[in-house]
Amino acid sequence: MGAIVLAGLAVAAVAVFVMLALVGLVVRMALRLVLLPLLLIKWIVIGIVMLVVGPILLLIGVAGFLAVALGLALPLLPLIAVAALIWFLVRANRRRPAVV
Repeated sequence: MGAIVLAGLAVAAVAVFVMLALVGLVVRMALRLVLLPLLLIKWIVIGIVMLVVGPILLLIGVAGFLAVALGLALPLLPLIAVAALIWFLVRANRRRPAVV
């Protein structure tokens, strides 16, 4: 007898959960349908703002990239100078063909 009551309560709980989920889904869809014009206006405003702010952010990003690149490459300048000197010495000692 207790198992039947427990099964009935489980079925009732599932039924209540399904009904609440369906009601929540309908309310959510209705709310989104009502707020859709505001969402479209938000997208338009964000697009216009990004047309103004985008190039500024691009310039800031390029300047930051150049600053970081120079900061990382500056300690390597002596190594690059030594490598260039060795390359010039090796290149100058090569024999050129007499007849092509």
